[in-house]
Amino acid sequence: MKAKTTRQKHTMLACAVALAIPLNAMADASYDALKAQVELLQTQLKEVQETLKNRQTQTVTKQDIEALKQDVAAVSTDTTEWKNSDSVVHLAGYGDATYSDSENGNGAFSAVTFNPIFHYQYKDLLLMEVEFESKINEDGTTDVGLEYGTIDYLINDYMTLLAGKFLSPLGQFRQNGHPSWINKLPTAPVGFGHGQAAPNADIGLQLRGAIPTGHNTSFANYAVYTANGPILDIVGGEIEEIHTGGVTSNDDDELVFGGRVGFLPIPMLEFGLSVATGKVAGEAEPDATRDYDVYGVDFNYKYNNLRLLSEYTKQEVGSAASSAAPDAASWQAWYAQASYRLMSTSWEGVLRYGDYDSPHSSQDQTQWALGVNYLFSANAMAKFAYNLNDGINGSKADDNTFQAQLSYGF
Repeated sequence: MKAKTTRQKHTMLACAVALAIPLNAMADASYDALKAQVELLQTQLKEVQETLKNRQTQTVTKQDIEALKQDVAAVSTDTTEWKNSDSVVHLAGYGDATYSDSENGNGAFSAVTFNPIFHYQYKDLLLMEVEFESKINEDGTTDVGLEYGTIDYLINDYMTLLAGKFLSPLGQFRQNGHPSWINKLPTAPVGFGHGQAAPNADIGLQLRGAIPTGHNTSFANYAVYTANGPILDIVGGEIEEIHTGGVTSNDDDELVFGGRVGFLPIPMLEFGLSVATGKVAGEAEPDATRDYDVYGVDFNYKYNNLRLLSEYTKQEVGSAASSAAPDAASWQAWYAQASYRLMSTSWEGVLRYGDYDSPHSSQDQTQWALGVNYLFSANAMAKFAYNLNDGINGSKADDNTFQAQLSYGF
């Protein structure tokens, strides 16, 4: 029994010796690796100390300091100049392409227009706004005109003074609804085109703004102006047309005065009253002046996806015995329009009725316009419309017309 115990002790001692040999070897290897790392760190530390010592011995001149200051100032100016700019430039506008097919005519891509609008603002003091109108004629030539161009003095948050060529503030459609991306139909209401019942533009001074309620809302807006006024186009002893596109001449030495007041009993409803008066004359007879008057009312209502519009306008000129066309004349038109966008869709339906009376019976017209629009976005749409026109038999005003238009505002 004792011999067996002795053998067991010898066996355990041999195992312990066998294990101790590799453990010692491992400890020696770890020590050598750690030692090598410490020596490497010491070497790197000496190198860093030498570099710092060399830098500290270098001298910095005053010229070096001034150059550094200039570099810092230049960088600071470059990164903050846009924040402190007194001027802001902005580009907007709209364009459209139209296909038309009339009852007694040929279908054609009949219109392509592009109207860029430039805004340049200096502080909160001055604003220059300019719209150019470019369009392709039937013969392929291109016309470019100045739709409006004004310099606006921003008197305060509720009053602005405009000087230059401006869209007529009389009525609603011409100043707010005529751009193709806003107009729900491809054409203007009958009688609201160039040279018809609604004044288009003028050159002069205009003061416009709003009357606040004190609760960040307005119950009324206004626009008053004085301008050169229109010119009569007289042909064959008749007034062929009244030009209200804005002219820089004033051969009759008379000005026109007028304006519009809009009332908003509730934010989504507006009523407008327009009036203007003055003297006008024919282009070739500045001494044959005659009375000129404009009257108008308009209505605008919006509730959710429903929009209702209506407007009446009348231009009239008195008689002038010394004129080649001595008789009085008047142009009047009105329309009513409803549009509704189907809930949760991009489709919109439009219905408009309009009536136009001019001094020439061949131009008189009534129209039912039915339209369907697809809105890609709030400022881009495809329009499809059919116009049921009623005029003198055989005249262009009596032709029914189908139209399709793509319009985009930016």
